Amino acid sequence: MHSANMSALETPGPFEGPQWPHVAPRSTYLTVAVLMGMVVFLAFFVNGMVIVVSLKYKKLRSPLNYILVNLAVADILVTMFGSTVSFHNNIFGFFTLGKLVCELEGFVVSLTGIVGLWSLAILAFERYIVICKPMGDFRFQQRHAVMGCAFTWIWAFLWTSPPLIGWCSYVPEGLGTSCGPNWYTGGTNNNSYILALFTTCFMMPLTTIIFSYSNLLLALRAVAAQQKESETTQRAEREVTRMVIAMVLAFLICWLPYAVFAIVMASNKNVVIDPTLASMPSYFSKTATVYNPVIYVFMNKQFRDCLTKLLCCGRNPFGEDETSTTSGRTDVTSVSEGGGNKVTPA
Repeated sequence: MHSANMSALETPGPFEGPQWPHVAPRSTYLTVAVLMGMVVFLAFFVNGMVIVVSLKYKKLRSPLNYILVNLAVADILVTMFGSTVSFHNNIFGFFTLGKLVCELEGFVVSLTGIVGLWSLAILAFERYIVICKPMGDFRFQQRHAVMGCAFTWIWAFLWTSPPLIGWCSYVPEGLGTSCGPNWYTGGTNNNSYILALFTTCFMMPLTTIIFSYSNLLLALRAVAAQQKESETTQRAEREVTRMVIAMVLAFLICWLPYAVFAIVMASNKNVVIDPTLASMPSYFSKTATVYNPVIYVFMNKQFRDCLTKLLCCGRNPFGEDETSTTSGRTDVTSVSEGGGNKVTPA
């Protein structure tokens, strides 16, 4: 018993020194550091390209692209204050930057993560309004996009500021090299916050995404059923279906592990989870900063054309006619604003 107490006393806290071999082997920390290093590089590059191209080409400043840029800004902030900090800390094996930076990381990553989640939900709902026209002749315009972007930040701030004033807290997670909401120690204070966060910032956007894309697919299938002889329409249905499945799966892969772990720990504080396993949901969610622009932006034909033109120094290597004509491919993220129950080939 005495030796066990001595061992516990010799184990440094997450802000005091390397956590290996007390929490996990050093190889685990170095592996996570490599993963976070890759995420940092890719996320800065792809999201940076989204912002640069959107600023350079006026035709990309559509209401839809406002939301995509909002998503890219959120992803870059997650990378700056989350992935970069995790990369640095995993190299040393503990949270080297102190408690204040831990709370700052937890707050900013939670804030921008929720902004990203709700941006995806608003993007899906906007597509539903444009394609399915549940509101008749309503047109999604610039002011609606600005209101949507503003909503994501205000809503996220409302749900990430409570830990700063005492409802829950931001603490080191798992390996002790990144920080987030306290879903480890239990208690009514922490558990009520986690349950509220799960409902308002995971289930609500996920439900919006599934509802919107389900109705979009139903509308597309109705068009395809009316045009059974049209190979282009049938191909469009298949491609949009694959894209929607990719969007929903990416959302779930990035965020479902975090949501499940948080709920499990909040509902049963006696559950013992290995620190390495407990850290994985946080790192999975940070990889969304790479998936998001690839799925939601680089699959947008209009954006791809502008990016190609930028990378080729203003010249279109395919020729104006070829890129401006349709090739039977459909892009659910670049549907015409006046679309109705139809899709625009991309």
